[in-house]
Amino acid sequence: MVMQPPAGTGNPATAQLAEHEAWSIRGVAVLAVGQVALWVGVALLISALTSSPGSGAAALWAVILLVAAGLLLSGLTQVVAGEARVVQLFGRYRGTVRAAGLAYVNPFTRRRKVSVRLRNHETAVAKVNDADGNPIEIAAVVVWQVQDTAKALYAVDDFPQFVAFQAETAVRHIASSYPYTSHGSGQLSLRDNAEEITGRLSAEIADRVAPAGVAIIESRLTRLSYAPEIAQAMLRQQQASAVVGARQRIVEGAVSMVQLALQRLKDEDVIELDEERKAAMVSNLLVVLCSEQATQQVVNTGSLYQ
Repeated sequence: MVMQPPAGTGNPATAQLAEHEAWSIRGVAVLAVGQVALWVGVALLISALTSSPGSGAAALWAVILLVAAGLLLSGLTQVVAGEARVVQLFGRYRGTVRAAGLAYVNPFTRRRKVSVRLRNHETAVAKVNDADGNPIEIAAVVVWQVQDTAKALYAVDDFPQFVAFQAETAVRHIASSYPYTSHGSGQLSLRDNAEEITGRLSAEIADRVAPAGVAIIESRLTRLSYAPEIAQAMLRQQQASAVVGARQRIVEGAVSMVQLALQRLKDEDVIELDEERKAAMVSNLLVVLCSEQATQQVVNTGSLYQ
């Protein structure tokens, strides 16, 4: 799929440039013909130099065959799987050869090699303020591939460096657009919504590198943490939130157990409790169930009111 750059961006001469197939033929037959012409031309030249002066025709044919052999052999280009050859004639783009093997193209053209394999780029660790203003450290790895060799060579100066800069810019923008954690608010956050964030990161990088004919396969965050200067404070905040959440669940469970106990005592008519004794029972059960340490049993040998 050929990716088109956004409208109104880039050089007008290269904005409409798109990859197309260059003229080429199979080079094995050309190689054989060129080798034959080369050896025949060498033989005729030797014969002309060693024979009588009247052998000018042999010398002429020798020169013609040697020139033809040179043109045939100089037009051969080897294309390796995972690479492409961009054909350029007098500074103008003439097409791309992607078929692996030996190909023959115009011998006067320049053939520039472009890798179309998958590549990885890992951004440097960047310190950015998130949407809440907290300094965080973030890094990502981006998997990309050249889709349009013409745009990659002619639309930008150095397409690997272009991808690196645009990926780092996108990572910084995404990091500053979302908070590190949602704190239970339900909004998207860098830590709690990794899949959604990486999807948006991939889309933003793809949009930025589209003018260079590059496709983004995927991107993943490789590092996400608070900056060292606030890491301890944020750790205590997270621990406090965890403690509050655990306490809340403990209290909810204890209240449910007390309600169940009172209901069972009432349904099975085990004992009839007035409001004061119910309050005392509820207080004791909550202390036992919510205490962090084991409670010590006290045997009451008097009445319930003493």
